[in-house]
Amino acid sequence: MDFMTSFKICGSGLAAQRAKMDVITSNLANVNSTRTEEGGPYKKKSVAFTAEAVESPFDSAIKDAIKTVKIEEVTEDPNAVKMTYDPSHPDADANGYVAMPNINIMTEMADMIMAARGYEACVTAFDATKSMTLKTLEMGR
Repeated sequence: MDFMTSFKICGSGLAAQRAKMDVITSNLANVNSTRTEEGGPYKKKSVAFTAEAVESPFDSAIKDAIKTVKIEEVTEDPNAVKMTYDPSHPDADANGYVAMPNINIMTEMADMIMAARGYEACVTAFDATKSMTLKTLEMGR
């Protein structure tokens, strides 16, 4: 595997984890949003990743072993609404219930920690690859 392929894999991991962090942040920011442009409360969003083959001319023997990560889709949770009794809320229905986003803050925070750890792992792999590249170039002097 050439160094550029390693950088490409690390870069795809960084971009994917950053996108996941953006979606989690959006979920947390809208935990109490009862109105959206589409109507109704904010719906929790989730990111789905998929592995994608790397085009690497360096070594065809490991072409099936190395993959980049790609964002497959960002989905909305169809069951992401909970009814909360709050008759004083401006969006309450005739029975006093308000449709609220069904977002679990603890789950979102745990997902945020996992995304941050994944991001850190990609940064570490990127730094290791960069160090190997520099050492290789120093050998050529």
